Formats: sequence, structure tokens, C-alpha cells
Amino acid sequence: MSENIGYYGTGRRKTATARVFLRPGQGKIEVNGRDIETYFARDVLKMQVKQPLALTETAEKFDIMATVEGGGGTGQAGAIRHGISRALLEFNPELRERLKGEGFLTRDPRKKERKKYGQPGARKRFQFSKR
Repeated sequence: MSENIGYYGTGRRKTATARVFLRPGQGKIEVNGRDIETYFARDVLKMQVKQPLALTETAEKFDIMATVEGGGGTGQAGAIRHGISRALLEFNPELRERLKGEGFLTRDPRKKERKKYGQPGARKRFQFSKR
């Protein structure tokens, strides 16, 4: 069964988690059972997902199957990119320097800041009234 999976990587961004499987193929990308063209409406997100493949010149070598949960479009695209980068490392550890240089192996720690009690938002404050 291990030759069926190929290479695996887990990616995370904001509250999204992606499980990414790389299999030898023609470059087809499938997200949650749908083609990438129908899953992501914005071209920027499709481009973001394909970045690690373009950087390592492996776009036509693998078919990618990703399962992603949580978050929104941007978070999910970032999580898939992170997962693809990790899976590529499993395929060839020599790609590490290139992927790390572009920051694709770093888990983006930015999340939404929590709202504070007694205030309308995370940073916003109610208007100050002197009298």
C-alpha cells in the first residue's frame, strides 16, 4: 500500500489543516475530490498552491490529492502549499534549501487575535469620553 500513497505531507495555516498525497503522474491537482480549478475561485490561491511545484520544477511529475479541513480559502491554500512542500521533502531531501529559502517549510503562525472583554474587538477600544 505504501507505493500507492507515494509521498505524504501535513500542512497547516490559520485554522486550516491539509493532508497532501503526492503520487507519480501528469500534474493533476485534486482538492477534497474536486479539481483545483473548481475548488479555488481566485487565481491567486491556485497560484499559491502550485508555487512549491514551480520552484522545484516537479509540476508535471506528480498528481496531488489533498484533503483540507477548517479555515477559509486563503488558509486552506496556504495549508496545501505547506503540505506539498513537506511531501516534496520526503520525495527528495535535497530540495530543502530551495524550499526553505522561499519560506514554504515555515508554518505561518499568524492567526486571528482574540477579542478582549469589555471592548468591541481585539485592538479597538470604545470611544473615550472625558465627561
